[in-house]
Amino acid sequence: MSLKKIFPFLTWLPLVKYTWKDDFIAGITGTIIVIPQAVAFAMIAGLPPIYGFYTAMITPIIAALFGSSYHLISGPTTTSSIVVFAVISKFASPETELEAFISLAIVLSFMAGVIKLIMGLAKMGKLVNFVSNSVVIGFAAGAGILIAFKQLKHVFGIQVPLGSSFYEIVNYIIVHIQETNLYVLTVAVGTLILAFIIKKIKYISRLYMLIAMVLGSILAILLGGNIHGIETVGTVPSNLPPFKIPNFNFEDMRLLTSGAVTLALLGLVEAVSIARAVALHSHQKLHNNQEFIGQGLSNIISSFFSSYASSGSFTRSGVNYQAGAKTPLSAIVSAIGLMLVVLFFAKYASYLPKPAMGGIILLVGYNLIDFENIKIIIKSSKREFIVLMITLLGTLFLELEIALLLGILISLFFYLEKTSKPNIAVLGKNSDDKFINIIRDETTKECPQLKIIRIDGSIYFGAVEGISNYFADLYEENKQQHLLIISNGVNFIDVAGAEWLSREVLKWQKRGGGIYFVGLKIISQDILQNGGFISAIGSENFFKDKYTAISTIYKKLDKNICENCDIKLFGECKKLLHNEY
Repeated sequence: MSLKKIFPFLTWLPLVKYTWKDDFIAGITGTIIVIPQAVAFAMIAGLPPIYGFYTAMITPIIAALFGSSYHLISGPTTTSSIVVFAVISKFASPETELEAFISLAIVLSFMAGVIKLIMGLAKMGKLVNFVSNSVVIGFAAGAGILIAFKQLKHVFGIQVPLGSSFYEIVNYIIVHIQETNLYVLTVAVGTLILAFIIKKIKYISRLYMLIAMVLGSILAILLGGNIHGIETVGTVPSNLPPFKIPNFNFEDMRLLTSGAVTLALLGLVEAVSIARAVALHSHQKLHNNQEFIGQGLSNIISSFFSSYASSGSFTRSGVNYQAGAKTPLSAIVSAIGLMLVVLFFAKYASYLPKPAMGGIILLVGYNLIDFENIKIIIKSSKREFIVLMITLLGTLFLELEIALLLGILISLFFYLEKTSKPNIAVLGKNSDDKFINIIRDETTKECPQLKIIRIDGSIYFGAVEGISNYFADLYEENKQQHLLIISNGVNFIDVAGAEWLSREVLKWQKRGGGIYFVGLKIISQDILQNGGFISAIGSENFFKDKYTAISTIYKKLDKNICENCDIKLFGECKKLLHNEY
């Protein structure tokens, strides 16, 4: 194994001498972008703001050194934050048991990192392909709505009971709406409106969250601040992440296992999806397994520096690429820049009012709802829309891990259900002497002795019943004793399919006919060859092209029927007619 595989940064490190200026500018831009996000995401996770900063300092460096993407920026994200809060809040309250909550969050990060690392080392990068876009979009939309509603207590200034579910939050807000603190509401809505306005201003749009929070803080001060019940986020420590071994309690780890799996899977899907999206523009070749390893190590190592679970950030990664980053050095510059900010300017973060943060987080939640792709799904596929809605509603009303699992299972069910009924077309020759599906052309004719079909789909355990039912009807209803299968569309055959196929061939042969195959892919013949099924079926019944197959099968047809046939479909039939004349 080469050193570059163990230390991926050796691949891009030599490029730095040419790209460092671009990477430095992109890194400084990333520092400014991450400041408000780190605070907002920590609040979503139920943690003090400093833990958002810690996570944004350590994880980008490790992910940059050991990941695959040149532009992916790791750190605290909306999705990972909402999952952390959902998982930990079942065992500890961030408002009454903060120390326990923080401890569990750090252990959860370590566990999720170990799972990611194992998946990367086991080369399970392709697993993320089984989580469909509809599941991810539905989960993100549900998480966005959930995030927004959990912030309503900061927006309205209403003391919603701890641990309230989505339904309970909505119900409580409606019942107690008269208790709204208008000063708090003014700061929250004012910050939200300012963020929308600033986002539309060309030259400062990237800094809309930071500027809106600063202006929201000024608005809170002008309205009287604490005098009118406008709370701030409190003191933010001015220090670098302390080294501390997580509290590895076996019982806690057992309770967090399912949440860690969910967090790991979601984090990997998020990171790989973002890396792919950026790679479409940068044309960089990615390695999913290496990305898994990078994400795993970043979570494991950062958990020893008081950081909570992280993943790839779409916003920061997009800005990083657009700002001109060429190598992962930009992520390292961004993290170091944040360290300097925390050391020298952390005291100013303590003035951030919670209603202003609530307004910003409302916008974060809104941005998670991908309206464009949801419209496309609604128009294009009812099944995908069902998957999306089940995942979305599950996110709102069930445990997050159950919602994700339910979405994945439903999407896999629809996939299996679709592949279990492969399209089978009956072919004939039309007036242009071409083999086509008989339902596409009224002039198409079939041979009275040879049935020709095309199977579009794999012959595997899930599809055997559907295909065997079709063949049973074909066997009973048709007089043709010979069946030619155009097999170019058969991607693979498993053992169950091979066993059924060999039995079906023998059944047709006992009746005096046979089943023949044209264009069956080499990969589809592996099971047939290795399992000895080809000898049972007969290797002479496999052909490379239709014309050789028809020429061979024609010799087995009843010539008395051929002589009295008016169709004369094949070239051999016409030769027979010519000989008669």
